Amino acid sequence: ALTAPLGVSTVKPMALADIKPGSYIGTAARPGANGTLVAQEVLVFPEAMRGAGEGHRPWDLTPESTMTNAAVEGTVVTGDGTELTLTYKGGSQKVVVPAGTPIVTIAPATVADLKVGAPVFIGATKDAAGKLSASRVTVGTNGVAPPM
Repeated sequence: ALTAPLGVSTVKPMALADIKPGSYIGTAARPGANGTLVAQEVLVFPEAMRGAGEGHRPWDLTPESTMTNAAVEGTVVTGDGTELTLTYKGGSQKVVVPAGTPIVTIAPATVADLKVGAPVFIGATKDAAGKLSASRVTVGTNGVAPPM
């Protein structure tokens, strides 16, 4: 069930070079060689969303994936990509972002963008009866799908 008022947003591409120390991001990652986290996607949050979902936890994008929502402390170009040092309350993570990793930011959209066949990302909550509901939908537009 979608609850009112429904928030609708979309995503638009960004360049890795646009991620600077101080940026607040969310990244789904999988374990790589030597336990290094390898980004599967990166979402650069608008400043108004700084702190959203802060922390590091399991994620369901792929088996063994994690989600880290944190501030970028630093970046280092390596042979495997760009390594981001991410800090959040209570911890930090290093995540390598290989070339070709989807990098997006949130942009405004409307309910009219919710069309049959459009890719969506919905973070839903389950009530005591097991019913799912959500108050926000991120919809793919202009050929860019939410990579989360």
